[in-house]
Amino acid sequence: MKTLLDHNQLNITLQRLAHQLVENHLDFHDTVIIGLQPRGIWLSNRIAKILKDITGGKTIDYGKLDITFYRDDVHQAANLQVPSQTDIPFSIENRSVILVDDVLHTGRTIRAAMDALLDFGRPKQVELLVLIDRHYSRELPIQPDYIGQSVDTIITQKVKVFWQEKDEKDEVVLLD
Repeated sequence: MKTLLDHNQLNITLQRLAHQLVENHLDFHDTVIIGLQPRGIWLSNRIAKILKDITGGKTIDYGKLDITFYRDDVHQAANLQVPSQTDIPFSIENRSVILVDDVLHTGRTIRAAMDALLDFGRPKQVELLVLIDRHYSRELPIQPDYIGQSVDTIITQKVKVFWQEKDEKDEVVLLD
């Protein structure tokens, strides 16, 4: 096991990502943030909180999207798929959408998320923010716009993100 980001490094990375969003979206008037269930919401919750602090408490539309039944492997799973909650209480029509997920691996999750988004309207633009980009394992031509850290991995390795709110520690590790 190798630590990619410890508690302090993770906090610095989250601050940097949030500041990049502010630089590119200024007042967030036409921008929404959508975290991907289940693991992307821990990151998106943190990013939304940091953005609120940076912008002086400005309200930013923030939702959560479940993609369970949009996945191309939903019927291949041996276990029954249990969806998480989707909560998008605003329109994404003609707005910039920032999808947030913890780890970008093959790109299939993001493809499913883009399919699911279309059920909520036609966004003007979709951007992708990820904490970890495993860029040598992509199966689809999907690239993030905001990256916490890029990691060179082999197919047998796994990236695990631990969140204080869920796992009682903040850390990102690479497992062999």
